[in-house]
Amino acid sequence: MRRKNQKNNNRQISVKFKFVITLLLSSCLFEQALAADEPSQSEDGPMVNSLFENFTPVTDAMIQNPDPADWLMWRRTLNSWGHSPLDQINADNVDQLRMVWVRGLDDGIQEGTALVHDGIMFFPNPMDVVQAIDIESGDLIWEYRRRLPDDLEDYFPVPSINRNLSIFGDLIIDTSADDYIYALNAYTGELVWETQILDYHQGAQQTSGPIIANGMAISGRGCEPEGSPDACIMTAHDATTGREIWRTSTIARMGEPGGDSWGDMLDSERWHVGTWLVPSYDPELNLVYFGTSVTSPAPKYIMAGNEFQYLYHNSTLALDADTGEMVWYYQHLVDHWDYDFPFERLLVDTAVAPDPDTVEWINPDIEPGEIRKVLTGIPGKPGLMYTLDRETGEFLWATPVVYQNLIDNIDGLTGEVSLNPETLFTEIGQQVFTCGGEARGWPSGTYSPSTNMMYYALHRGCGEVTSTMSEPSLDNLYGIAGFTSNLPLPDGTPTLNTVTAISAETGVVQWAYEQEALMLSLMSTDGGLIFGGDDNGRMKAIDQRSGELLWEINVGSTVSGYPSTFMAGGKQYIGFSTGLSLYAGATDANLLFVFALPD
Repeated sequence: MRRKNQKNNNRQISVKFKFVITLLLSSCLFEQALAADEPSQSEDGPMVNSLFENFTPVTDAMIQNPDPADWLMWRRTLNSWGHSPLDQINADNVDQLRMVWVRGLDDGIQEGTALVHDGIMFFPNPMDVVQAIDIESGDLIWEYRRRLPDDLEDYFPVPSINRNLSIFGDLIIDTSADDYIYALNAYTGELVWETQILDYHQGAQQTSGPIIANGMAISGRGCEPEGSPDACIMTAHDATTGREIWRTSTIARMGEPGGDSWGDMLDSERWHVGTWLVPSYDPELNLVYFGTSVTSPAPKYIMAGNEFQYLYHNSTLALDADTGEMVWYYQHLVDHWDYDFPFERLLVDTAVAPDPDTVEWINPDIEPGEIRKVLTGIPGKPGLMYTLDRETGEFLWATPVVYQNLIDNIDGLTGEVSLNPETLFTEIGQQVFTCGGEARGWPSGTYSPSTNMMYYALHRGCGEVTSTMSEPSLDNLYGIAGFTSNLPLPDGTPTLNTVTAISAETGVVQWAYEQEALMLSLMSTDGGLIFGGDDNGRMKAIDQRSGELLWEINVGSTVSGYPSTFMAGGKQYIGFSTGLSLYAGATDANLLFVFALPD
């Protein structure tokens, strides 16, 4: 089995982490109790902390319409908006925010999201360490450390990533680095059940946890070539028992519908179509939406040829949540450069009125102004906005938000994408010039219903990519090299990072906040704010309507995790984490921060 050369630098942050904690303590920037409240004996026997006295089991109804005080999943709601209705912190007082507490997180790549319910925070640390924390004090209530195999890095490039948790009933549910799904007792952190999904030697990398849809824990995963196509699966498990309900492949096999889109390649040669971020779910339609990644290798001349589609890579997949059956799919583009499309799908009900002066490709059959149930946003690395009917998959409109040279045309009636032939590889050693391909990464955007706008952290720039193989190989994942996204545009316009506001109705860019540092994940609130941090260690609040910077603080480390907001004791808090980031490339301290307005 090959060993990848992408080892993370987990241990490099230990010294810096200890220094930062010491500095914070000595500077009196926070006060934290030395011990949590004493646990008490429950009726069922286990020792339960008294902070859980008002803790209520979580139901599907609560997940589908969460209490404003809670943050019950990855992007707070199943539509992946990353939006909170809380408004205690707003444009008038956000500049008064102060740190309440900070605590250290475990070593590893840190991209976690705080899950919050009834005043208790549950936080996923790297390498399957899960913590329950008292929101008001920052005290640790319990901690679970999963015992993992020592050889994970032989099979996965980044096994430490643990982006999110789910909650159902009194269970905290996650997918593990060793290819299990498991549930912890929310009161004690004790393991309740675990179910093996795959043998980790098959190379299925579970960097993101599940969502809960009608009592099912539904999850996706990345998949290394060694295990494809068996490892390239989406799954559903009973959230109460861990029993598997269905599994669906992301790769069309020989003899199946779409199987001939891989030419005459054998099933064993069909590699690496992952779903490594978190799906969205529409309870009314009972559809769950996944985004998929690039194939391995990426240049298609190395596979069956540039003329094939290779379903279902770089696509949106709509699955029946009960059965896992594919209801529809839409392929955003055939990917030759590792510009994949696994990111969040925003589910929005909106008028559909794309501005013909702004939007490049429009379905001529849509009725402008008609209210539609759409799936929208920038779902992949290229800075292309797509809007589809989320019930049928019908293409409605698409447009680039940054300059791009990858797509020549999209047929408005069919949604079929035609690529720029100058950007396609045809032989080993060929170099191509691409623009817009790395406009965004895994950090999530956000949608605010107050403005009907989407907000994304985007990068403007071009790059040069070189093909490096003549046939697929387990020793080279993508078959490309030399990529950079920091070249200026063809007209000389320099690279730039922005937070960009785009109308979900018209596709018009309303404003762009510009800066040199790379912005990461964003969150919006009914306080009229966008919260997000960057790789320069600055956490910021931006006005939703104007793009004006209203507040920022230097926390000294890349803001690598997903921000969230919640309430406890009548006070609104802002939570976010910092640390080692695969996307931003920093090696800073892994810390969890919580801010609030002064009393």
